[in-house]
Amino acid sequence: MSTPEDLKDLYTDELKDLWSANDQMQRFLKKIASKVSDKDLKGMLEQSQEGISKHTDVLKELIGAAGEKVAKEHCKGMEGLVAEATKHTTEEAPEKGPVLDAVIIAQYQRMTHYGIAGFGTAAAYAKGLGLDDDQKKLSAATKDMYGGDQYMSKLAATTVNMEAKAE
Repeated sequence: MSTPEDLKDLYTDELKDLWSANDQMQRFLKKIASKVSDKDLKGMLEQSQEGISKHTDVLKELIGAAGEKVAKEHCKGMEGLVAEATKHTTEEAPEKGPVLDAVIIAQYQRMTHYGIAGFGTAAAYAKGLGLDDDQKKLSAATKDMYGGDQYMSKLAATTVNMEAKAE
């Protein structure tokens, strides 16, 4: 990332960073999905991957519309979250079962909260730049992520954590 000189630079840098973050989270979810025991959790991880792809397409579109080279910039923040999630779901976790499912939900939510913060920031930048259409698309993506996060909280509270407690 180059040194930003104005709000437009901040905006496009954020979009490029989010694209990288999405790709990293999506790769993690693909890798971890086979270890999930709970069918609803497995379905949500698959749905989330589709959502991430859709959100990435929006990012690419907005980067191009801003007159920038359509390319991502490596997101070190998500790199750290994925490394931590990998450690907790492989090195320091049971191979299968409700306890692993609970760990997966926790790691999913950490990464999702990072995405919510990033997309929300980008939406605020777009609003500040008068890019109303961009702001609407980024806000819609943020709302999707909130929905996924809320679903995961409900899933944890109503089934997965109860089953993990019984282990």
